[in-house]
Amino acid sequence: MERIGIIGVGEIGRAVVDGLCDGVEQPPEIHLSPRGTRASAELSQRYPNVQVCADNQDVVNRSDIVLIAVRPQDRSEALAGLRVDGDRVVVSLMAGIGIGELRQTLGTDAPLVRAIPLPAVRERRSVTVTCPSHPAVDALFDGLGGALPVADEAALNVFSALTATLTTHYWYLATLTDWASRQGVPSEDADRYIRGLFQGVERSLGDQARSLHQLAGDHETPNGINERIRTTWFDAANSAALTKALDALLADLA
Repeated sequence: MERIGIIGVGEIGRAVVDGLCDGVEQPPEIHLSPRGTRASAELSQRYPNVQVCADNQDVVNRSDIVLIAVRPQDRSEALAGLRVDGDRVVVSLMAGIGIGELRQTLGTDAPLVRAIPLPAVRERRSVTVTCPSHPAVDALFDGLGGALPVADEAALNVFSALTATLTTHYWYLATLTDWASRQGVPSEDADRYIRGLFQGVERSLGDQARSLHQLAGDHETPNGINERIRTTWFDAANSAALTKALDALLADLA
């Protein structure tokens, strides 16, 4: 595999490194930016194929594929003065930053790709949306759970909006746990049960022969308790509110 460089070693950057290295017999050569020094140092100590570079330009110079994983608001400082030769491939993990804007910032004719990896790349089980499709980039993310190339940035922005629902799911589970605790169930028991309950849901999602609507129907009994909660809580108004929030976010990402 090509030499991989990562500028911005936050949560996603660390997850990518773990996915590429942990338990892998022949991991790629990985070069990390010094920003987030502690995380970079920990990864370089854990994996012999990982090195911390002197600066971001050093990352680019040593790499074939460069992942930019800084926060969008930090991009000006991180990318200022960076020189990227045309034989590199740059992969932006920054939400809401279009390819045109990134090309103007870098002033390069190198291939630019946007991607949306999630923390589950750490376990090599996250489908990563990419745009435009690039063989080296798609191969990289295929090894981390799968690449999903999309036709254009408008489609990528839809998937980006969908990722914004992740913490809402966790908050939903936390609300269930809190409710059970208020009914007198010990909080640690409620937490353990909720985690187990929805880990089972995760396994059922692996059955791609059934649509999501079908999976929901298969878990309900007519007039049963699952149907009762779904129809009384997740009603038309609730669904419309979620759709409205996603529409507003998509407009901001465009």
